[in-house]
This record gives sequence, C-alpha cells and structure tokens, in this order.
Amino acid sequence: MDEALRHAAAALAGGEFPVGCVLVRGERIVAAGARRGSRAAGGGELGHAELLALQGLPGGEETSAPLRAFVTLEPCLMCFAALLLHGTSEIVFAFEDVMGGAARIDRSRLAPLYRERPLRVQGGLRRTESLRLLQAFYRDPAHAYWRGSLLAAHILSQPG
Repeated sequence: MDEALRHAAAALAGGEFPVGCVLVRGERIVAAGARRGSRAAGGGELGHAELLALQGLPGGEETSAPLRAFVTLEPCLMCFAALLLHGTSEIVFAFEDVMGGAARIDRSRLAPLYRERPLRVQGGLRRTESLRLLQAFYRDPAHAYWRGSLLAAHILSQPG
C-alpha cells in the first residue's frame, strides 16, 4: 500500500484526484497507476488508477501467481469488474467510497463471469493516509472533481 499511496500523492501533486493502484504478483509489483483526467471538465472517467495499472500489465508474463490489487480508494463498479476480469484474487483498499464503491457488492447476484473466481476484499488498510490526501484535494478550491458529491462530503466530514 506504500507504493499505491506514493502514486496517489503524485496524482495530487499533479492536480489530479489522489488515487493510486499497484498490482502485485507474489511479492513483486508488476504494474501501477495513478488517477488521470480528473482535471478535465466532466472528469474523464476512463483515467482511473486501476484501469491504468491494468493497462500496464506486462504481456506474456508468468501468471501462475495470483494477482493482488492495492488501491487507495475503494474501486468503483467499473474498476472492480475490470479487476475481476483480469483474475485478481485479492483487492485491498485504504478508504471507502461511499458513493461509488463496489467492494461490498453481493457478487452472488452478478452474472457468472463476475462471480466464478474466489476473491478476497479488505478495506481500511492505511485509511488515514489516504484520507489525508483526499481531504487535501477537496480543501483546495481549485479542484472541482466531484465537489459537492456524497463522496466529497464524506471525506470532508472525517476527522483527519
């Protein structure tokens, strides 16, 4: 999660929504991503850290070791599904996304493609560090991404 937090901090330093993701096989980081496109009007929603990390996975690599994802914000439904489709066996996130998070979804009600593989989900790892980055983002009036949303209100209401 340290590396995911570094990517989130780099996103924040670049004026982006502070989310970072690292993908790990065994003990080795195989890909990473940081949020991009959140500064644009309408907030380009394809620049999520998880999607960028998945796009960075090396082709043809040995895939016998399970893929694990460490993300600083609970993955949204789009990213959650993409992680599942890439065979992710574990998703660990720092801060809960009360507006769009999919980690608590009842997978038994989804189509078979999204429920056939076992998945472990853990939230709250390094929550405080992620919260501080998210609060810094929303406390800066220059950042408009999802300002005034349920997520922004939740982030700003947390003791930090």
